[in-house]
Amino acid sequence: MMNPVNTATKPIPTFHALGEKAVIIAFGETIDPAIAKLIRQLNDVILENPFPGFITAVPSYTSLCIHYDPILVVPKNVRLSKSIQQLVVDQLLERFKNLHNDSEKELERVQIPVCYGGIFGPDLDFVAKHHEITAKEVIEVHCAATYLVYMMGFMPGFAYLGGMDKQLTTSRKETPRAKVPAGAVGIAGEQTGIYPLESPGGWQLIGQTPQRLFDPNQPNPILLKSGMEIQFVAISEEEFHAYQNNEYGNSHS
Repeated sequence: MMNPVNTATKPIPTFHALGEKAVIIAFGETIDPAIAKLIRQLNDVILENPFPGFITAVPSYTSLCIHYDPILVVPKNVRLSKSIQQLVVDQLLERFKNLHNDSEKELERVQIPVCYGGIFGPDLDFVAKHHEITAKEVIEVHCAATYLVYMMGFMPGFAYLGGMDKQLTTSRKETPRAKVPAGAVGIAGEQTGIYPLESPGGWQLIGQTPQRLFDPNQPNPILLKSGMEIQFVAISEEEFHAYQNNEYGNSHS
């Protein structure tokens, strides 16, 4: 028997209109793994039991944005007693109230190989010196954590991660680089992340992964998704190049 979510100990959602075709379900403003779990549970329930007119759901740190087609929410020739938006909110609230503590699926974990330092991580020594530890210790701390993908955004394949040890907190560069290579792994404040595409950027670069996070030639072009867990694994320069040459099966489906 499933255990219902104790709403007395869970944040109560608030609903906000986003135009006429979307509703945001917000759970406060605090980034918290418990809230992230609640969002994942609700997202799964909606995807498995969509209401009429549902299009897609977009998770973020503290909210879930629901997009819908207002024309399809109510069958034709049915007289409305409420606004379409309120009907959608009622559907969402019903699903939230029926959540169960054990309804969440097991999180998918992905290992990301990273070559740290040198030309792959030109700011590794700066981060180490800033925290008065060795470059090896930075790598060990960075690889020891398990990171949660809270949301996707900014550019195709970019994952917003939580879980970095605060010991590695480092401010962005004062002058951003004009070009950061795809696969670069960096630190900015209390966050770590991976650049899926070449772009300008001001993060402190500590390494680079040969794994492609965005590949438009694949059936599923984006490797990571909200709700995944990530663990970084240190590799050598030789392993980096071998991975690029597909010796490690550098692809995703």
